[in-house]
Amino acid sequence: MANLLYTRVLLKISGEALMGHREFGLDPDTVNRIAGEVKTAVTHGAELCLVIGGGNIFRGIAGAAQGMQRASADYMGMLATVINALAMQNALEQLGVQTRVQSAIPMATVCEPYIRRRAQRHLEKGRVVIFAAGTGNPFFTTDTAAALRASEMGCQAIMKGTKVDGVYNADPMKDPKAERFQKLTHLEVLSRDLRVMDAAAVSLARENRIPILVFSINKPGGLAEVLTGKGKYTIISD
Repeated sequence: MANLLYTRVLLKISGEALMGHREFGLDPDTVNRIAGEVKTAVTHGAELCLVIGGGNIFRGIAGAAQGMQRASADYMGMLATVINALAMQNALEQLGVQTRVQSAIPMATVCEPYIRRRAQRHLEKGRVVIFAAGTGNPFFTTDTAAALRASEMGCQAIMKGTKVDGVYNADPMKDPKAERFQKLTHLEVLSRDLRVMDAAAVSLARENRIPILVFSINKPGGLAEVLTGKGKYTIISD
């Protein structure tokens, strides 16, 4: 077992991270690669739970912008996260990692309903738990769901997997002179409007004193590196 900075963590990744080089949907190779990252972290001794967005399939805000009722659009987005969760569960179990999907919207035919104590027990038994369907309520993002579930599970940190290796003062994809922050506080993220996660999620993490570590989910071995205090990342902590 490696020396881990945190033993129980929540990994938040966007639905777009599962697209690979596609314009929408799921890329099996990318899903399998991320599943391999999760397996490595579990092998190192981490208790891991996941929240995956649904933007690769449907984004509620985008639907609302085109005239759809926001609540209906958000429910469609929640269902998209269930599809992603089931895809990740399949990929993890192909690698021999015991996994459970728990949905905030009950759908007993395909996955468990979200029950906090049951989820905690799964983590204690070394299973990966994937929380699907956001909070189960419209008008809340999967970022907020991640902060909520991390608080409920007693997670020591939220790992935010992104396309870049931390938080920058400008978009590093567009500005080559953008500088990466080594460390920020929750209040700095909110006051600077850095949009690492939405304001409700950052506020909830701050209230429950949960650090947020932003790293690149595209770097091979990146998750395990960050868990052991190596690699590049930005930590948001008070």
